[in-house]
Amino acid sequence: VQLQASGGGLVQTGDSLRLSCTASGSAFGTYSISWFRQAPGKEREFVLGISRNTGTTYYSDSAKGRFAISRDNAKNTVFLEMNALKPEDTAVYYCAADRTVATPSSSASGYYYWGQGTLVTVSS
Repeated sequence: VQLQASGGGLVQTGDSLRLSCTASGSAFGTYSISWFRQAPGKEREFVLGISRNTGTTYYSDSAKGRFAISRDNAKNTVFLEMNALKPEDTAVYYCAADRTVATPSSSASGYYYWGQGTLVTVSS
């Protein structure tokens, strides 16, 4: 599967933004999808994920209460809704896919398929 992340941009503190991750190929519904982010000089970190079968969602502490993930299997797309954005949310956001386990891993090493990343910049 090939992933294409989009929707990043420059926003102000408190704004909202929606990122999309669109996949090519078949059987999109059989992949667990997660969003990671990487800020300059920092390691890539898990943000949130959605399972392949039940659509169960998993959130990092930084995402709880502000971010949400959803998927539209008919459109081969996963969305990341980000609200109340803060300057510390500034990063390149990547989507990743895995079909070997039902529950999305919070470790970047658990994913073989990655999108190219989309930059989110939150100004103060």
